[in-house]
Amino acid sequence: MEFRLTAEQRAFQESVRRFAERHLAADAVARAHRDAFPWDVARLMAANGLFGIMLDERDGGQGGSLMDAVIAAEEIAKVCPRSADVLQAGNFGAFRTIAEYATPAQKERWFAPLLAGEAICAVGMTEPEAGSALTDLRSTCTPDGNGYRLNGGKVFTSNSDDAAVFLIYCRFGPGTEGIGSVIIERGMEGFTLGPPRRYMNGEIWRPLHFDNVFIPPEHVLLKEGGFRKQIAGFNIERVGNSARSRAVGECAFRIAREHAETRMQFGRRLMEFQGLQWKFAEMRVALDAAQLLLYRAAANAGRGLPDPQEVAIAKYACNQAGWLAVNEAMQVMGGTGYSDDVLVEYCLRKVRGWMIAGGSLEMLRNRIAEGVFGRPFPQRPPRPAP
Repeated sequence: MEFRLTAEQRAFQESVRRFAERHLAADAVARAHRDAFPWDVARLMAANGLFGIMLDERDGGQGGSLMDAVIAAEEIAKVCPRSADVLQAGNFGAFRTIAEYATPAQKERWFAPLLAGEAICAVGMTEPEAGSALTDLRSTCTPDGNGYRLNGGKVFTSNSDDAAVFLIYCRFGPGTEGIGSVIIERGMEGFTLGPPRRYMNGEIWRPLHFDNVFIPPEHVLLKEGGFRKQIAGFNIERVGNSARSRAVGECAFRIAREHAETRMQFGRRLMEFQGLQWKFAEMRVALDAAQLLLYRAAANAGRGLPDPQEVAIAKYACNQAGWLAVNEAMQVMGGTGYSDDVLVEYCLRKVRGWMIAGGSLEMLRNRIAEGVFGRPFPQRPPRPAP
């Protein structure tokens, strides 16, 4: 079993690291606290081949593997956590699900601006009554002539304030088998966005409202029966979540280590106190273990979709390790870590959101247990006997 990156992967890792240090490091703190989406970073990443890493070259991508994309996400997030969100949008997010199932005509229509860093795509999944219970969604697509009419709404859609294209989970019929998805564009008649809302990490999102939006057939990604395919594609997004969680923990770890090496208290450097040494030892073990689980999920996927069980385990481990690292880094640094003068407090706010987004820790535990016992454990109460 090989635990080292290949020569090609190490070269790619080094090139991304140099890119991040050269172009992103200096403004990382300021960028973390700006409301505006960093379009300058998006265009720069696109120009340097960091978008569409997993896409086929015939579709305008780089023809790389999931492991390549994970390497890029880690190197960016360790230097500039906010810029890692940009890389996520151009590789792991809704864009990747569309790439997996889109027709050639759909790719031709939407890929060029996304790959150029001129537009981003958001995924509309969550509804007021359908969060973890995603199959309870009520947004509906009903037939109308040669197309459909979309009605309903979404909440907590990341990047919705800036996205030009939206992948919307919707219901074509009853039950899980009736769920599919459509692609809509900003400005379509009947599609409106509510007032801006703010997450704890500072990102802006807006409620999405669909009032009889006409969906032509070429905007349908997956019809009835597409739910399982969409969730399989969504596991790619979970891998991106995992990579950023762990790498942001590395970012905080590095800052705290540098602080501990130079900060003097009671006539000694902080690193000389055993209580703090143990914190760094625990962080190092957790981050390294999580990375191995993440790399397993990514490497086993190759250029395809990852195993759901391996992704659930990786995300759980990376979320937990990232949180341990950022929380302990803040404790090591005291008031300095709690201040927005350094990235640690931002890292903490970022990781806390990823413990909810893309599958909460509780839902991941359920999924992992199903894999352990080889059977589903429905969360809904049992139906009464007839």
